Amino acid sequence: MLGWAITFFLLAVVTGLLGFGGLAGTFAWAAELLFFAFVILFVLSLVSNLLTGRRSNPPL
Repeated sequence: MLGWAITFFLLAVVTGLLGFGGLAGTFAWAAELLFFAFVILFVLSLVSNLLTGRRSNPPL
């Protein structure tokens, strides 16, 4: 999810430099939305691990 946020951020920067203001705003909004979703899910994961005391195995 963080990778998608970075991708949309880069698309927003490129389209902003090329003069497509409306499209750049849309990409920036998508990047911001995905970034905050990532942060919220990350914090929930940390809290869950602290409360349960179990460690989950990360995907390979």
